[in-house]
Amino acid sequence: MRTKPVLALLLAVAVLTGGAAVLYDRLRPAAGRADPADARQVALGRSIYAAHCASCHGERLQGQPDWQQRKPDGKLPAPPHDASGHTWHHADRQLFEITKHGLAPYVPPGYRTDMPAYEAVLSDAEIWAVLAFIKSSWPPEIRARQAAVSARAAR
Repeated sequence: MRTKPVLALLLAVAVLTGGAAVLYDRLRPAAGRADPADARQVALGRSIYAAHCASCHGERLQGQPDWQQRKPDGKLPAPPHDASGHTWHHADRQLFEITKHGLAPYVPPGYRTDMPAYEAVLSDAEIWAVLAFIKSSWPPEIRARQAAVSARAAR
């Protein structure tokens, strides 16, 4: 009759293991995705954005004035990341890559920009957190449209 205690022990281990996996998934930073509904990821992104992005893109994600008009040096001002800009027109993966590697890999030769690459400054998880913060500022209809862009790009 030792099978009952063994079965009970195996069941308890299975339940605890499953619970631990769910808890781990809930508490770890979202790696490889920007989740505007993840309060912890958004809070991390807000602080990183304030330290590394707000000086150009604005404290309220508003961008620089006249962001669509070239400056005298030929560069475009930093665009807004709020709903008034074009950030949401791009897929998550493209936004991640631009933030990590800068614009150079994605624009024609000779294109001049002040946008730096953050590969040596921020971890991948920190970049995703910044994107989650940005996305959290968008209204639901913009989030839905951007999610569709990301889904199409992932195919």
